[in-house]
Amino acid sequence: MDALRAIEGHGGRTLTVREGGDPAGVPVLVHHGTPGSSVLYPPHVADAAARGIRLIAYDRPGYGGSTRNTGRNVADCAADVVAICDALGIERLCTWGASGGGPHALALAALLPDRIAAAAALCSVAPPDAAGLDFTAGMGEQNVESMRAAMADEATHRAQHEREVVELTDVTPEQLVEAWHTLLGPADRAVLTGALAEFTLAHIHAGLDPSTDGWFDDDLCFVRPWGFDVASIRVPVLVWHGEQDRFVPFAHGEWLAAHVPGAEARLRADDGHLTILERRMPEIHAWLLERLA
Repeated sequence: MDALRAIEGHGGRTLTVREGGDPAGVPVLVHHGTPGSSVLYPPHVADAAARGIRLIAYDRPGYGGSTRNTGRNVADCAADVVAICDALGIERLCTWGASGGGPHALALAALLPDRIAAAAALCSVAPPDAAGLDFTAGMGEQNVESMRAAMADEATHRAQHEREVVELTDVTPEQLVEAWHTLLGPADRAVLTGALAEFTLAHIHAGLDPSTDGWFDDDLCFVRPWGFDVASIRVPVLVWHGEQDRFVPFAHGEWLAAHVPGAEARLRADDGHLTILERRMPEIHAWLLERLA
């Protein structure tokens, strides 16, 4: 079972932190997707334990037990991570983030080079002002609607957000494939069954209780300036993206691979969005460990 604790974050806010894997291992910080939570996927924890990784995750502000930080941008996560590291006695670590967590992993790489040895951005969103990128081309209609609402006025965004919350909280694991029908390519449809479907909903529900404001604020983060430039990154970065991804289109991964200095890219025709979390974590953990050695 994950060890759970609350720490004091930047500005006196509470941050909920979970740990799994090897308590004495190499620290690797996880940034969850959107929506999501600090609840860790058991296969990731098992792989971490086998490799000597201390796997750490936290609820971003407004999710789960973490206090909301109204008006936050992506860069603001750096101060929270410094607070987490100080509370846990961690001087240097690696990090990975998937989907909506990807920009936050990149923020640490850019803003905390003395702390972060390496970062992995998995199926990550690219910046909204990315030159030459059509942000929503190839994106499933459900996420296109979310992005459009976030770019509109607050009332429009809140109404769309509340519809999405109802749709997601009422669904069962067996109904999840149909609920995400515009977002799933063939590769993701094949893996979103059984344990992964059950975990995905449990992971999301933990983040939306007691408030859904974290999800609301995340969507705003992705359509507004991030607060840092990916071109400033100087630590090793792995960009992994699947060609069949309809949550975050493949072009986002291609753009990050081309614009993060020195990035190592794994742009895979056989991956979607969820397949990276289901099948690729052993390779990703191994890559991070090699950069900390």
